[in-house]
Amino acid sequence: MTAEQKEIKLDTSNILEILGVNDENLKQIEDRFSASITVRGDSVFVKGVKDEIDVIEKIFKEMIYVQNTNGNLDSSDVNTIILLTKEGKEIINKEEYESIILYTKNDTIKAKTQGQKNYIDIATKNDICFAIGPAGTGKTYLAVALAVAELKKGNVKKIILARPAVEAGESLGFLPGDFQEKIDPYLRPLYDALDDMMPSEKLKGYLEKTIVEIVPLAYMRGRTLNNAFVILDEAQNATDVQMKMFLTRLGANSKAIITGDITQIDLPGKSLSGLVQAKDILSHIDGVGFVYFDKSDIVRHKLVKDIIDAYEKFNKTNGNNNSK
Repeated sequence: MTAEQKEIKLDTSNILEILGVNDENLKQIEDRFSASITVRGDSVFVKGVKDEIDVIEKIFKEMIYVQNTNGNLDSSDVNTIILLTKEGKEIINKEEYESIILYTKNDTIKAKTQGQKNYIDIATKNDICFAIGPAGTGKTYLAVALAVAELKKGNVKKIILARPAVEAGESLGFLPGDFQEKIDPYLRPLYDALDDMMPSEKLKGYLEKTIVEIVPLAYMRGRTLNNAFVILDEAQNATDVQMKMFLTRLGANSKAIITGDITQIDLPGKSLSGLVQAKDILSHIDGVGFVYFDKSDIVRHKLVKDIIDAYEKFNKTNGNNNSK
């Protein structure tokens, strides 16, 4: 049979633990198969017959899953995984594999609701995806996870996260510190999401090298973003002019996700929300996808859904609507 070669990406921050002390886990796999296995960086290159390559790929995925689920992986775990996989048995099924977006330093990130599954599917298939819905539905968190996954796979070279600083308004000048210190509180949720998904030292290095940028929306003007995964968060607070500016920054081999809640618009006066306008203008363009979440997709504390329900009832009773 003709030998084939395949690259297997180790989508985990714990590569050394997957390979084992002195590569003992890797050696267990090498001893059971005739295929040649080489590790370079975060990739495993397997050369051999296709059937063996498929089994070895499955073994590595099972090892990563066990390590992320249990917090550790020892040689006996690896032995069990190899035996079960060679017998055609699975620890997790194919559907569960495919639902995993990212292996983090503590866990796996995957869709928890049907709305989130739909979100991931649409965001993957389109270069621009709008995610619209209430707080707590995972719009931003999953967008950041998708971006980190694409960066780890080498499909993009940088991540850019942007937010309009509308909440700062006129009070920005009265806050202590320089401009970066004043604006950081409005960007903090993006830092927090990233901190969940990669080791602190790696994130620090990415930020220093601007492989990851977290910026106010105004800083996007005049740029062309090639080979980038770009996220605009709280997009309901971007004006129509800002939204057009953001969308036209996209360069070659780039993707964008725009998230927002059109019931929580904080723009001053009669300013038009760029998210509301984009929903009307761009919904029929190929390559642009829209996802709409509802209360059934809320994955935060169970009280969040009840709080949103209570406010909606209050607004209906009092004829008050914040959607502007």
